[in-house]
Amino acid sequence: MSSTPAASVLFVCVHNAGRSQMAAGFLTHLAGDRVEVRSAGSLPADQVNPAAVEAMKEVGIDISDQKPKVLTTEAVAASDYVITMGCGDACPIFPGKKYLDWALEDPAGKGVESVRPIRDEIKTRVQALVAEIDAQREK
Repeated sequence: MSSTPAASVLFVCVHNAGRSQMAAGFLTHLAGDRVEVRSAGSLPADQVNPAAVEAMKEVGIDISDQKPKVLTTEAVAASDYVITMGCGDACPIFPGKKYLDWALEDPAGKGVESVRPIRDEIKTRVQALVAEIDAQREK
């Protein structure tokens, strides 16, 4: 098996503090080193949303060491998949990338009870993404 990742994925949301961090946590957990994982935000927050950290901890994934990062053109250029979650037109477009827009509720300012369904929807979408990446790899 090659040590080169099958794909690279960039998750983008406005603050890089909730949705994109949870998605990156799930993808890292589910795909391991098969996929290179990045996340960023068009207007990054100062810290990852504590409710998102708690919701992920409930499913055994620790994202407490993550820091919001600013979206760069280089990160988009280096990614095979660019998955946006409400960043609007802030994400640069490059030919040859696969762009997906996941319409997900913003967990900002919500408690962990309200973040759980968002987390679960993200997990479902990440599982489908892993299946798609694995299917492409086998072609």
